[in-house]
Amino acid sequence: MGAAMALLIGGSGGIYTLLFGILCIGLEVGLSYPRYASALKWTTLTLFTYVGVVLVAHVPWPHALRSLVVPGLQWNAAYAMALVAILGTTISPYLFFWQAGQEIEEQRRHHIKPLCITPRSAGPELKRIRVDTLTGMAFSTIVSLAIVFATAATLHANGIREIATSQQAAEALRPIAGQFAFAMFAIGIIGTGLLAVPVLAGSAAYAVTEMAGFPGSLDSKPLSARLFYATIAITTLAGAALNGVGIDPARALYWAAVVNGILAAPLMAVMMLIVRNPRAMGRLAVSNRTMILGWAATAIMFSASILFLAFAVASWL
Repeated sequence: MGAAMALLIGGSGGIYTLLFGILCIGLEVGLSYPRYASALKWTTLTLFTYVGVVLVAHVPWPHALRSLVVPGLQWNAAYAMALVAILGTTISPYLFFWQAGQEIEEQRRHHIKPLCITPRSAGPELKRIRVDTLTGMAFSTIVSLAIVFATAATLHANGIREIATSQQAAEALRPIAGQFAFAMFAIGIIGTGLLAVPVLAGSAAYAVTEMAGFPGSLDSKPLSARLFYATIAITTLAGAALNGVGIDPARALYWAAVVNGILAAPLMAVMMLIVRNPRAMGRLAVSNRTMILGWAATAIMFSASILFLAFAVASWL
């Protein structure tokens, strides 16, 4: 985000990074949950800048769509790692904490009793959650594909395959796809960051407070949820501080996605055991169809992780 802002208006990317971190903390701590949720929903519109980039990037659509349906599989460690990373960004462990936390926030916002207390009224709520999740994942996939297509048609097609920062990506995009694509890409990075940083920090706060047994909520006052908001502040500032440590941010994000992919599989397995257990779920235990789909997704995550680890061990030997 800091690098993208420096490209757009000039100045120091490091200073912008720190300012963005402070801004994210201020908004997440200072705004009430309803106002902050509304702001985040509008921020998602910036993701469509990536769709705009792909529309002007001269993508060879017949080849791109054919490869989407029939991918060129490669049996090597790099391909297996990329597969785990893609799955890790699609089904990330932190999203389980974030979505669960947000559903509770929405219940409190609309003064709805927990579904475990009123299981008979769970039908409409579960349907709403399903539609919300499917819609969000659909748009997320469209934006992800736009990024992949645009990158392949511009940077990769021109031999640019080592990108360490978002600044390098934007600068490399300018002479290939033009000033308009460059500007949209930079704006998209800033908007995506303003959306992603609070979600990442917030999900960490939910996880920490739940494990510690302390109250925590985005609708709580800072003094009544010190651990919750302290976690948000510390994780956000720690992320901003990485800018001065010399860590390659692109590589760090890539490895974080790989770790997410590996950690998601056992978490999904535990989750499937819980949601099928009537002692834990009562009348809200999942159906056989949902159980089959859930275990199928879990098996795919495990298979990808095992494949990656097998190639990694083989390369070390």
